[in-house]
Amino acid sequence: MSDLPDESAVREAIADFPDPETGRPLAETGQLGPLRVQADKIGVAIRLSSHSAVLKDEVRDEIIGRLRQRFPGVKGIEIEFLPFERRPEKIGQIGLAAKSVIAVGSGKGGVGKSTIAASLAFGLSRAGSSVGLMDADVYGPSIPHLLGVSRRPEVVEGRIQPVEAGGLKVMSMGFLVPPGEAVVWRGPMLHGAITQFLRDTAWGELDFLIIDMPPGTGDIALTLSQLLPLSGAVVVCTPQDVALLDAVKAVAMFRKVNIPLLGMVENMSGFVCPDCGKRYDIFGSGGARQRAAELGIAFLGDVPIQIGIRVAGDEGRTAGNFDDPQAAPYLSAICKNLVRNLARAREEAGVLPTLEGTP
Repeated sequence: MSDLPDESAVREAIADFPDPETGRPLAETGQLGPLRVQADKIGVAIRLSSHSAVLKDEVRDEIIGRLRQRFPGVKGIEIEFLPFERRPEKIGQIGLAAKSVIAVGSGKGGVGKSTIAASLAFGLSRAGSSVGLMDADVYGPSIPHLLGVSRRPEVVEGRIQPVEAGGLKVMSMGFLVPPGEAVVWRGPMLHGAITQFLRDTAWGELDFLIIDMPPGTGDIALTLSQLLPLSGAVVVCTPQDVALLDAVKAVAMFRKVNIPLLGMVENMSGFVCPDCGKRYDIFGSGGARQRAAELGIAFLGDVPIQIGIRVAGDEGRTAGNFDDPQAAPYLSAICKNLVRNLARAREEAGVLPTLEGTP
């Protein structure tokens, strides 16, 4: 096997590399761009959609690794990413234009579900994806506080304009109800509010719509399943047994309404003392990973108890978690695992999106 490249050999070496969004080979989808091949240097252009933006560094490393193995005599390898966009399909009764719609739920309150939902949205957005965040926790909307926004959304030509916050498009009941006022609604009113948030909000075209669900196993999951086909759900829990019992109920709820499970997140997973570095498993550790394996669903990652995450949320700076070297690695890993699992779920279901771009 030659350790010096030519263009045809380079193209052959990476032609079957799978696109992160669809699992299809790059050459098949027209995402393998121009090559620049010299005696000891290789330049490759990859057309990567914004839906897969969070995996860009991973894709770069994997392609470089493959080329180095195939051509060990090459001194330099450069990967360039070019735009490659697929227009979102109109989905569900409400005609929402989104590539992936993800519900974030929990079996009980107090496990940090909204913090995880907001962090997922920010992580995907900061990587380069177009992201909407909908707060469906009508009784206890905390997304506005976590994001530090409180202004009422405008209505233009009968369409609610989502509030822009840190690159996200956001909609929440918290924007419409005065602080401290309780929402006392029965099921039909909840159904109407959720429908309006989805149907009458000018979301535009999104790579991801993250939906922060209310805790428990109420009927909002049923409402969502009737309105649009969700890409899947993420269940957030803490490690202790009492939380895991409720998380199992949340998993059962999503399965009952035919919403795929994309994975489980273990929040508040241990505490590392900032002074001595010793770890304390205050609520236990690893329970969610074990339960996910028992339930046959993916484990997306864990997030330790960290003062920085709590402070950022209290101050309305949740986006700042990704500037915190203590918190960012955990949250970034969850975002990457989520996007990978989306592609895997589509591939296993045999439903792969059609990509449109410039070949």
